[in-house]
Amino acid sequence: MQKNIKKSTAAFLLIAIANLVIACTAFFILPPRFFYDAAIIAYDKGNLIGYLGSYPLSILFYKISGFRYLPFPVIALIQFPVLIYVLYKIGIPDRFEKLNVKNILVYMGILMIAIFISMPSKEFITFLYVTPIVFLCMNDEVSLKKTVVYTILILLFFGAIFRPYFALIPIIGGGMYLLSLISFKNKTITTIFYGLLIAFFLSLSHGVIKGKYLSEISRELVNNDRVGSADANSMIVSPVKTDTWYGEMVSVFYGFFTVNVPLNGLKYIFSPQIIIFIIWQLLLFYILLVRFSKCLKERKTYSKELMILLILFSFFIVQGVFEPDLGTAVRHKIGIFPLIYFALYYESFRKKLQ
Repeated sequence: MQKNIKKSTAAFLLIAIANLVIACTAFFILPPRFFYDAAIIAYDKGNLIGYLGSYPLSILFYKISGFRYLPFPVIALIQFPVLIYVLYKIGIPDRFEKLNVKNILVYMGILMIAIFISMPSKEFITFLYVTPIVFLCMNDEVSLKKTVVYTILILLFFGAIFRPYFALIPIIGGGMYLLSLISFKNKTITTIFYGLLIAFFLSLSHGVIKGKYLSEISRELVNNDRVGSADANSMIVSPVKTDTWYGEMVSVFYGFFTVNVPLNGLKYIFSPQIIIFIIWQLLLFYILLVRFSKCLKERKTYSKELMILLILFSFFIVQGVFEPDLGTAVRHKIGIFPLIYFALYYESFRKKLQ
């Protein structure tokens, strides 16, 4: 046992070091489109700095921290070890050195951390912000009730000041949990289905009050200005217009499957980076779905783990409404990677706590 733990730690550190090199050299390798957000955050030519919103707060953070004045490779040299240390504190699972599907998914996830957060990034802030949720779940001294209340407040606050769609996660997740208490033949799929319906009705309510549906003012609005652009070859475009209630329903369901089960993305066969993301997403979704099913069946034993999985699947549903393309969808998933990391290995972490 002791030998396996040492091997796991060695594997974790070797992977971290290798990806630190990638993070520091990414600036010289990646195409310009990877740095569009980073340039907005670092240079703030539009004077967006402020206290509300993902761009204004990110710009403020990088200005106050002084990171905006550093070269991007130096920023990577600081940020990447911080994020890896977070994962290290969450825990290194047993047999992390073994080549299996779950471990390979995490290896790829760490690589994507190096690629997407090797620069000024909103995901760096998101990654650090959601981490306390994991530590709450791992702390046996914090009751389930307190963990749920604190988590809801964390998500609502983040939604209020940074990314508004995070405020929808407790609503969708809470609704999914209540509906999962009803006896269904296939509880896992049915729970997710009703989660999608909740997202649709939230969008419908927004349409009634504001005049436009959620995907219409987010994904569709962004993509309308990108049609034909070489940097938007993985855009998510609904097969029907989203200006009607039935069009929005199709858009919500289509967006969810395109983002999380992107089989239609296999058409990008000549874009290897997209295919790799698609394979990663398909395998990740399947494993999390299996774990979600287990936690629903054993909800008393895995109560906190079920909460994490409800957050993840609520986030996946919300992505189906808001994400403009596959690349952005993957990058945003890396922002909540601490939750994914915990969900993949919660059994191993539970054994270590015991």
